[in-house]
Amino acid sequence: MKQSVGFIGGGRVTRILLQGFKNKKTPFGNIVVADTNKDVTDNLKKSFPDIQIDTDSVAASQDLVFISLHPPVVMDTLELFKGSIDSESIVISLAPKITIAKLSSKLNQAKNIARLIPNATSFINEGYNPVCFSTDFARNEKKKILEILKLLGNTFEVSEEKLESYAILSAMLPTYFWFQWKELSDIGLKIGLTEKESNDSINDTLIASLKLMFKSGLSPAEVADLIPVKPIGEHEVQITEIYRTKLIGLFEKIKP
Repeated sequence: MKQSVGFIGGGRVTRILLQGFKNKKTPFGNIVVADTNKDVTDNLKKSFPDIQIDTDSVAASQDLVFISLHPPVVMDTLELFKGSIDSESIVISLAPKITIAKLSSKLNQAKNIARLIPNATSFINEGYNPVCFSTDFARNEKKKILEILKLLGNTFEVSEEKLESYAILSAMLPTYFWFQWKELSDIGLKIGLTEKESNDSINDTLIASLKLMFKSGLSPAEVADLIPVKPIGEHEVQITEIYRTKLIGLFEKIKP
């Protein structure tokens, strides 16, 4: 029998996971999505016509339940449908800050509870997704869940206290760079490259640069010394301070 899946919340992360599973033709049974915003569910239905739109209670009654909500509303929403979750169900929260202990306090009949920090790159099945499990999570079920989640990309088990760190250095990391890459691509057009030439140059050089930084065996200083001209070097201190202030400050807000 195919496993059924429910999503409590139909926002961006749900769309990312649904697309990743669709790309891999994951053999689920019912896929039920619940969201209070009809525009959200209507748009999801256009992209994924096979999903079923229903209430929180119906979504929560499926075999595998993803809690795809922002942290401030997780606990109150759980209170509304906690009775619909079966003791054998698997519950995976996608939110930072809300610990397994807190989830268990609302879902005390559910033993198989996990937390996943998803990544937008799971949209193309290249996610970097850390996951942790409750101490009494059934071993055979854990193996099955890891097999499913690995369809979304690199999924690996970590201790719960590291999840919020990965939220900063994995889940949100692309947003620190996407706008910069877009601006560089636009500059490429202004200085004589085609869009393809500009994008290929940025893409290929970035991939190679990351390998050079983290896989070459050189120190960060040795890597930096390979290119003598640094056009925005005078702004490095300012940029570094922005990273430290914003990201460490955000981490303090989202950690349990």
